[in-house]
Amino acid sequence: MYKQEEQQPTPPNAPPVQPQTPPMEKKNPVAENIETFGQTNLPQMDSNIHCVTIIGQVEGHIVLPPQNKTTKYEHIIPQLVAAETNPKIEGILIILNTVGGDVEAGLAISEMIASISKPTVTIVLGGGHSIGVPIAVSSDMSIIAETATMTIHPIRLNGLVIGVPQTFEYLDKMQERVVRFVTAHSNISEELFKDLMFKTGELTRDIGTNVIGSDAVKYGLIDMVGGLGEAIRELNRMIAEHKSKMGGGMIQ
Repeated sequence: MYKQEEQQPTPPNAPPVQPQTPPMEKKNPVAENIETFGQTNLPQMDSNIHCVTIIGQVEGHIVLPPQNKTTKYEHIIPQLVAAETNPKIEGILIILNTVGGDVEAGLAISEMIASISKPTVTIVLGGGHSIGVPIAVSSDMSIIAETATMTIHPIRLNGLVIGVPQTFEYLDKMQERVVRFVTAHSNISEELFKDLMFKTGELTRDIGTNVIGSDAVKYGLIDMVGGLGEAIRELNRMIAEHKSKMGGGMIQ
């Protein structure tokens, strides 16, 4: 017969024995890329161009519902500051496909882009509607895809509105801020921009104008029609000019 081994008593000062957990299995990077990005491999390279995407609805001081695709201005502004202060970044590409959103948040992003000292290019893909218009024209060079659209309409409020004359004066002043910024950073005249803004009959149940691709260039709102290739080419050209200008101004 086999004798049962006697269990040794645990010393009183001995640390408690921790149960051993099985090691976590490492995920296959290929499988992870497929789950996350839908492809097996991602291009890896160090670039001197920083890309900022503004998609969905521009979120302001009020958090939108979770099912909304949003761009938060508190995410975009630190990116722009980091790109401006990083010496390795020589140019910034801003890609827009937005329905608009909060006016003050959109103007804050627009002013940030306009004040950057490095070359900037914006490209409108799909749509650059409403407050996306000031963001689109805020860069040094603006490009729009041939099928992309931009909706120009008056400022609107939703939710609880106090029905007093001061509310309408506030709306008018906010609208003037948008008009002043767009006309200062593009080749469109104030008169034409307001005509497009207050046009009736083109938008269903609303006033305004839906501008498509080449029409935005014809009106002077956008600089040129093109895609990603044209945007990268123009940005690289501007970076080279910026380098030569900075180098020519340096004291040897």
